[in-house]
Amino acid sequence: MSPRLLARSGLTTLKALVGSGDKIGLFTLPFLLVGLALNVAYPSAFRVGGPPTAVRVVSALVLIVGVTVWAWSIVLILRKVPRGELITRGPYSLVRHPLYTAVALLVLPSIGLLLNTWLGAPIGVVLYLASRRYAPEEEARLSRTFGVAWERHRTAVKIPWL
Repeated sequence: MSPRLLARSGLTTLKALVGSGDKIGLFTLPFLLVGLALNVAYPSAFRVGGPPTAVRVVSALVLIVGVTVWAWSIVLILRKVPRGELITRGPYSLVRHPLYTAVALLVLPSIGLLLNTWLGAPIGVVLYLASRRYAPEEEARLSRTFGVAWERHRTAVKIPWL
């Protein structure tokens, strides 16, 4: 089905907007809940020692970058997906799944450090691994929908392994 026909047919539903996010979230949720419960029960085991001013500054800067990439990705998804358009610009020109990557590798670890816990880093890793687990399914759907355009984009992404 062509992207335009897909958009007109009403198949561009919440599932198209979410991609694999629901599966990634459900995979990550138990780790997050257990981690948070352990962090509340044994806070001293999760502390990073302050964090020092330099770590706070770097964490805040990384968080700003992560939230910016995440928000930019959301805006692109909300604008392009309902119209049946393949997103190839902005953060999508750097990595195939910038929304997942930004949250997993930038936002969660930074928030954790700013909250004086190292819990954000392993939860970020779990989220990233979940995104890598479910990305092929999402990419197969993109390939079926966009064909050659997806294949060109897939190979043109600057950091394909991330």
